[in-house]
Amino acid sequence: MVRLTKIYTRGGDQGQTSLTGGKRVDKHHQQVEAYGTVDEVNAHLSLIALHAPETIEITHHLQQDLFDLGADLSTPLPLASVADPALRIQQAQIDYLEKTIDRLNAALSPLTSFVLPGGTAASTYCHIARTVARRAERQTSKLASEQPINPLALIYLNRLSDLLFVMARYFNDQGKRDILWQPGKNR
Repeated sequence: MVRLTKIYTRGGDQGQTSLTGGKRVDKHHQQVEAYGTVDEVNAHLSLIALHAPETIEITHHLQQDLFDLGADLSTPLPLASVADPALRIQQAQIDYLEKTIDRLNAALSPLTSFVLPGGTAASTYCHIARTVARRAERQTSKLASEQPINPLALIYLNRLSDLLFVMARYFNDQGKRDILWQPGKNR
């Protein structure tokens, strides 16, 4: 249970923060970079919901998962205690992403080229969130090369960026308003 009684603690004023469990690290520590970027993705999802209210169920579901992912990434492995297990991304959360991708993608025609970011406002925000999710994935991959992490965290981020790509196409009039890349067009 989270309980916030005071918003500022002054604990981070010298450039450090606490991971779950109390370990102090620099704010530029790779773990903080990874979960901080996950937080950025979460904020971008609110813009998608604003411009495509029909996605509120999906975006709120993803936002809940992203808080779980942030908690997962901020909790060092192995678990400190069996009595108090850490919140970790589970396969069911990845399954939700895949089912949502399949459902939305079924309405889209196959691609014949890469898609440029843009089109509708909702599509544009999906592309922005997708690129931030890819950055979170790269940072989490780097973290995984430095210390053990939940392997499902990386899979989740990979599927999330796939979902955001499909959502971007879906919000471009089910792909009809996609802006396709034309290789060498401006040579």
